[in-house]
Amino acid sequence: MTSLQPGQPIVFRNGIVLTMDDADTVLRDGDVLVVDGRIADVGVGLTVPDGTFEIDAKGGIVLPGFVDTHRHMWQTAMRAYGADWTLTQYFVWYYLQHGIKFRPQDYAAGNLISALDAIESGVTTTLDWSHGLSSIEHGEAAYDALASSPGRYVFAYGNIHQSPWEWTADPAIQSLLTRARDDSRLFGAQIAFDVPNQDENFPELAAYRVAEELGLRVTTHAGVWGATNDWGIRNAYDAGVMKEGYTYVHAATLTDESYQKIAATGGNVSLATESEDTCGQGYPPIHKLRQYSIPASLSVDTSVWVSADLFSAMRATINADRALEHLTAHRLEPALTITHVQLRAKDVVRMATRGGAEALGKGDQIGSLEKGKLADVILLKNDDSPTWAPLINPWGQVVYQSQRGDVHTVLVGGEVVKHEGKLTAGDLEGTKRKLDETVSYLEQEVGDDWEAGQYPEIPETEVLYNPYQYKKGEGAPDADGEAAQDAEEEGAQVG
Repeated sequence: MTSLQPGQPIVFRNGIVLTMDDADTVLRDGDVLVVDGRIADVGVGLTVPDGTFEIDAKGGIVLPGFVDTHRHMWQTAMRAYGADWTLTQYFVWYYLQHGIKFRPQDYAAGNLISALDAIESGVTTTLDWSHGLSSIEHGEAAYDALASSPGRYVFAYGNIHQSPWEWTADPAIQSLLTRARDDSRLFGAQIAFDVPNQDENFPELAAYRVAEELGLRVTTHAGVWGATNDWGIRNAYDAGVMKEGYTYVHAATLTDESYQKIAATGGNVSLATESEDTCGQGYPPIHKLRQYSIPASLSVDTSVWVSADLFSAMRATINADRALEHLTAHRLEPALTITHVQLRAKDVVRMATRGGAEALGKGDQIGSLEKGKLADVILLKNDDSPTWAPLINPWGQVVYQSQRGDVHTVLVGGEVVKHEGKLTAGDLEGTKRKLDETVSYLEQEVGDDWEAGQYPEIPETEVLYNPYQYKKGEGAPDADGEAAQDAEEEGAQVG
């Protein structure tokens, strides 16, 4: 990398190029030329300008950078803490006991490490579902961390600790959203909130109106078991505020009518399949999205308990859909055998790239390797790994054989941020120091619950009641018939 100069053209030579264009064109021994931060040409045996920096892609796969449409970046400050959680435990421990203790600098530390985490794994664009912003100071800290990090970030402002119709009315928050929307260092802004209350008065309508006034999209957790279900879709649809390009995260427990409303209004769904598989939001609804032709993208959700890369997301998604397809056939009378699966490896690679770009309204800029688009490019290659020989089916190689350690090179807007398997952008060591301080602070503040939160006990009797609570003082009964712990103030949301 010592010979690469700022602004120098770059060419990837002789790789398998997955263009992700309309025809899903695959070029064997293909080249990708980057000039002035954009894709200048894609082809075989390209003629390039004098002085072009050449990256040998032979034995590797070149494709567009991955796009993550729903990541709670701040929670990376407690990476893997909740590996044995369900959504219930996430809601109680993270929102009510741990997450509420985050200071602005702790929030920033989470965002900073998550940003480096993303680009290191080939995710060049991330929507930060930033829902722990309990004060404007937290918002400013989150915003500054994203704006100063390598990679592209959509800042989706949210606050689980206050009702969305309240915080979206705050002039300071609206000003911050406007700045984020117009800041060239970011890739846009959205408003992130949920509709957890079955309220015919639909107070969340005010938040939708603010999004319209500011020209921002809405991203919302919909179809989460026992928390955000059909009433939120029904109220938004009846009010006429389900807009084209709005994102419905998870969408796992909706009725057919709600899926039809999402499809009819041009919405899209962000699948966080690894999270849905383990945490209880509902069975990943890939089959329903296919049935109603609803566009899908992929997301990490939160590395407080699941993986932080889209390789895991692709595998979880394709495996969940195939498992359900087989199980459904086996349970029929008479039982049937699936001989041809519907969801293919190519389909989930598209979800992770172009699908994400289109979900964010950025499909004209990123998501495919086509002339004129921004040069967000990744090279998967690992000459030292036996898993990369032989290289036959590139779609299968990406989905089932690859991992973040195989991400050889990452470009964002033509800037090399990872090369030869190592980050070349950002301040990893400085960010680690910030994280050390944050973790020490949180451990001290949480006290005895620090260990208990990581290793929740398995109760002697099953607890099957609905655990999600949104109004203070209205806890569900526990196994002994006593009131459960008071939950959030009215209007709080679950993610």
